[in-house]
Amino acid sequence: MTSRPFPISTEPVLQARDLGKSYGPRVALQSVSLHLHAGEMVALLGPNGAGKSTLVQLLSGLFVPDQGTITILGHDMRTQAPRALAGLGVVFQQSALDADLSVQANLLFHTDLHGIPRSVALQRISQGLQQHGLETERSAPVKSLSGGNRRKVELVRALLHQPAFLLMDEATVGLDPASRKALVDSVYALTRRGAVAALWATHLVDEVEQADRVIVLNKGVILFEGTPAGLSERCGGIGMERAFLQLCAQSGAGAPS
Repeated sequence: MTSRPFPISTEPVLQARDLGKSYGPRVALQSVSLHLHAGEMVALLGPNGAGKSTLVQLLSGLFVPDQGTITILGHDMRTQAPRALAGLGVVFQQSALDADLSVQANLLFHTDLHGIPRSVALQRISQGLQQHGLETERSAPVKSLSGGNRRKVELVRALLHQPAFLLMDEATVGLDPASRKALVDSVYALTRRGAVAALWATHLVDEVEQADRVIVLNKGVILFEGTPAGLSERCGGIGMERAFLQLCAQSGAGAPS
């Protein structure tokens, strides 16, 4: 793992306590708690149907938990939602870009929603596009971009309001291996610089082998939380991927897809 130029903060950027959510008789999450600190990359690892999507929806404010609390930078999601959400950036599994608009138009729409002055917005957009090799695509319609470049635009957009917490929800779905690696590396670089705390939700173990911590979620319950090495050791040193599969199988899920 790449060494850090700074210590991880002791104050959590995200604090979720005892989250519960049900859909009728089906329990999606049971007493789930987690925290993230500035500069941390935390992997949320689970098979399809584990409860990852429900947890993402709660953390992003799309759904309200039946029980428990969520705070971002100390702001309660229930009572101080605008302040809490101002500290959050999200890249969802499904694209939220307007394919007919240009890259810049999509990004300006986001900065306008956050009340960022136009001069500041344009500067941040230029910096973000340059960092991801997209400056020449500024005026191109989103529908003309490759899948990998669309994801990069979504990452640029998620960071324009300078959030403290970045939520990546199965963000590499549909990408080719090179594009997938480029996106993963970009987020790792952000956390290593201390720019954000990132929660990376996925079922692909190779994306999160260098994470600071791994949380294995299945059937709405946290099965493991610790380092990637600790996950392997938990199952007798068989490797992170095999350990993940074993934990899921033991809890009745079978292999993730």
